[in-house]
Amino acid sequence: MKRVWLLRALLSLATVALPAVGAADVPEVLRISAIPDENPNELLRIYAPFAEYLAKELGMKVRFTPVVDYAATVEGLAARKLDLVWYGGFTSVQAVRRTNGTAKRLVLRQEDAQFTSVFIARPGSPIKGLADLKGRTFAFGSVSSTSGHLMPRYFLLRAGVAPDRDLKQVAFSGAHDATALWVESGKVEAGALNFLVWDKLVAQKKVDRAKVDVFYTTPPYVDYVWTARGDLDAGLQEKITAAFLKLDHANPAHTRLLDLHRTKRYIKAIDAEWKGVEEAAISAGLLR
Repeated sequence: MKRVWLLRALLSLATVALPAVGAADVPEVLRISAIPDENPNELLRIYAPFAEYLAKELGMKVRFTPVVDYAATVEGLAARKLDLVWYGGFTSVQAVRRTNGTAKRLVLRQEDAQFTSVFIARPGSPIKGLADLKGRTFAFGSVSSTSGHLMPRYFLLRAGVAPDRDLKQVAFSGAHDATALWVESGKVEAGALNFLVWDKLVAQKKVDRAKVDVFYTTPPYVDYVWTARGDLDAGLQEKITAAFLKLDHANPAHTRLLDLHRTKRYIKAIDAEWKGVEEAAISAGLLR
């Protein structure tokens, strides 16, 4: 009897010592997503090729899963319905908080280490600087956007302009390209969006610079980053990181992919560098 009891006790202890199922797993399909900071067709054009590239590099199925809003990417990662998400700096902070600090930032574009937002208005208008926005109608992008809301709001506050008090009207366009079109059409007098989207719109002649142009560019800050759920297998996270760091703009096979993300290369992420974004969000009243 003692031997039976002892065997049962050892088996029980062994069971307790095993890691929880799914604590660090390799999914059958890697589900990637991105914050919807541009229109859905553009997002699919950009990220479907990334899913194809990662599938080849990782030797597994990879699927791009579009989402309806920024919050859905955060909840999706926390609920383990998404495995890897292209976040803005602010949503990355939210995702890390929402997952009790477990979400892991992997890689960012070299441009994201020194990112900026641009403020735009119609040329010839009285708006020449941030102080001139007082009493004007203004558009941010999405409420959860780092470069389309958080950092523009933060720099407005630093310039002595409280958006909810000093602006005539504050609107949210939902996306960077929409903000540019709102200003161009006269729907609002000014707006803010990220510099890469602005540069793309200019290069593709999707904005008329006779009707809208930049009047202020913010100081740099860290922004977008590929972020994985913390319980994703560590080895898989390393392979994902290596796949992005491997991309070389001089390699014709990689050029299109990097051009889609408007970068020349990716660099490894250092979690501590997003502390400034978190502090800006607290200062702007968007986080507690």
